[in-house]
Amino acid sequence: MIGFRNVSKARAGSRVRRLAGAGTVLPLAVGALMAGGAGPSAASPGHGPTAVVSMGDSYISGEAGRWKGNSLTNSGSRLGTDRAWVSDSTYDPGKVYGTTAGGCHRSDSAEVRSAGPIADVAVNLACSGATSQNVFRASNGGVAFKGEAPQADRLAAVAASNDVKIIALSIGGNDLGFADIIKSCAYDFIIWNSYCHDDQQYGVDQKIDQVMANVGKSVDEVRAVMRAAGYADASYRIVLQSYPSPIPRGAENRYTQSDWSRLNTGGCPFWNRDSDWARDSLVPQIANRVKGVAAAKGVQFLDLRDMLQGREVCAKASRLVTTAAPASAKTSEWARWIDSSETQGLVQESMHPNHFGQLAAGRCLALAVAQPASGGYGCKNTAGADQTGMYLVPAP
Repeated sequence: MIGFRNVSKARAGSRVRRLAGAGTVLPLAVGALMAGGAGPSAASPGHGPTAVVSMGDSYISGEAGRWKGNSLTNSGSRLGTDRAWVSDSTYDPGKVYGTTAGGCHRSDSAEVRSAGPIADVAVNLACSGATSQNVFRASNGGVAFKGEAPQADRLAAVAASNDVKIIALSIGGNDLGFADIIKSCAYDFIIWNSYCHDDQQYGVDQKIDQVMANVGKSVDEVRAVMRAAGYADASYRIVLQSYPSPIPRGAENRYTQSDWSRLNTGGCPFWNRDSDWARDSLVPQIANRVKGVAAAKGVQFLDLRDMLQGREVCAKASRLVTTAAPASAKTSEWARWIDSSETQGLVQESMHPNHFGQLAAGRCLALAVAQPASGGYGCKNTAGADQTGMYLVPAP
């Protein structure tokens, strides 16, 4: 069984127990240096290997990069969707996440690594579950996370040993409690037969000003580290990102909400009204506020709100992987479904861009850094194409 599948109404108590951990295991993702290390110690601003650095949470660390679409098959390679499969019933998440398996989940297809040759070295400092406090310098309120020093303090070492040209930052979702929002909305579908959008919108409105202040401080912390390392602000760029929606609008969901197919088959247990709220209100609200922070701080904005359009979990335009429909970036879903029973990997991977989604995000970053560093851009996909079909539009 996958996640909430094959659950009857009479087993509500069981459903509660299985879902109870979702608030802690659906954190947004990203810690260690990846893709080539930090480079020679003799480098400095303008000298040595160029570097692109990712900082922040799970949506940029590479969380869910283990998966190439979603399949109901729960053995072997899961019809080719499980990149951690070794043989028979043996799986090694380290094949995808390296030493960060079970923790920061920095995958081999994380955005900073799948963006291609935009710099000599790719360094992934992001960590699944990170909040803004895990980005700040320790001297300015920063907090260590999962055994690693705050990301800004780790950036200092990278900046001293490489010629950093690009810093991609995704942060704020965990400050806002995005995992708890997902959990509450799933509960309201599975157990309470009620909507979540009204209560959750109130909570978001109460928090979002402080969250955006923290996002702005994260940018300031990055700037402070880079200045201390001898970098002029104009010698590198910061790309501040928003979040994509992992679930489609209600009308774009291929499963009816009147039975248990969204739960038992699709892994997307949300009512139409809550799905519409998440896709057309919550995600745009966050994106618009992040855009405002980017403008205020003079950094580039990359809007990912539409990146997964038609490729979300349960989207009509995509499909599950089956023997008749092999895993493909052109037809499979680009986000990981909710697997609360952990019959395939860890629940913390749920509702994140999967391997295909990570490749798309990397393409978006590559396209963005090919543009002038000022202004903002939205990144969209081309229906029926793989990540090479990603394209930019002016940010809304």
